[in-house]
Amino acid sequence: MKDVQSQRDDRRIAIDKVGVKNVRFPVLIKTRDNGDQQTIAQIDMSVNLPHHFRGTHMSRFLEILNAHGRTIDREGFFQILREMRDRLRAEKSHLEMRFPYFIEKRAPVTGSKSLFDIEGIFIGEAHGPLPEAEGDRDVEFDFTLGVRVAVKTLCPCSREISEFGAHNQRGYMTVFIRFQGRYWIEDLVEIIESAASAPIYPLLKRPDEKFVTEQAYSNPRFVEDMVRGIALSLEADERVMWYSVDAENMESIHNHEAWAYIERDLTARRETHRRSGASRAQR
Repeated sequence: MKDVQSQRDDRRIAIDKVGVKNVRFPVLIKTRDNGDQQTIAQIDMSVNLPHHFRGTHMSRFLEILNAHGRTIDREGFFQILREMRDRLRAEKSHLEMRFPYFIEKRAPVTGSKSLFDIEGIFIGEAHGPLPEAEGDRDVEFDFTLGVRVAVKTLCPCSREISEFGAHNQRGYMTVFIRFQGRYWIEDLVEIIESAASAPIYPLLKRPDEKFVTEQAYSNPRFVEDMVRGIALSLEADERVMWYSVDAENMESIHNHEAWAYIERDLTARRETHRRSGASRAQR
């Protein structure tokens, strides 16, 4: 049959990303306790398209995804990205996956168990010379781990100026990192919750609710406080090479949200630190 997608295009306009979006697919995500969690991911897959090709082969994205099974981790991402480049003759391939992820929590006083849902995010990219020209030896892979977590915040200003009480609300923290070695979704969730006024629990009895509201009152946080606290934790972790931190409070006394954001590339700093450490070791 005639391959229309491979026809030549003479408009000389390259396309940065072309592919499939919002693919729902069952996946198994590795957990920190050496288990697997089954969930449903929403997946975007794309490659760049050189100016001389009219189109890409959309069906190949789904063929590649189905051929790689359901257990997804960073290594699995790299395999899919490599095959996307090879089969679609692209210089760049991009894969993004968002999925609900559940963490078991115990209420702080009664110990009641419940499942707390966060959003997990995997983003990967491969880029380098065309596969038929250079092979994989010059291909670079990037992997970004992200989470979006609900937290409880209480306003320091409101507590300071009020005779009793203070306005508080649910906030959402979105953190992305690029890292070396291993890093778990649960690790990021713990860092985020430690920077908030209090964690959120799906199930609370009255003694638990009293504990959480009083914990938040004793621990007021601006969005600025939260992004700075998380930044300090990530910068102290030598595995983290780049990060972004986004804090958004769904304000309870305003019809707008409060927001703060930090992004840092630590690659140069980490390399300088490693070189200086190696130099001292040789003395």
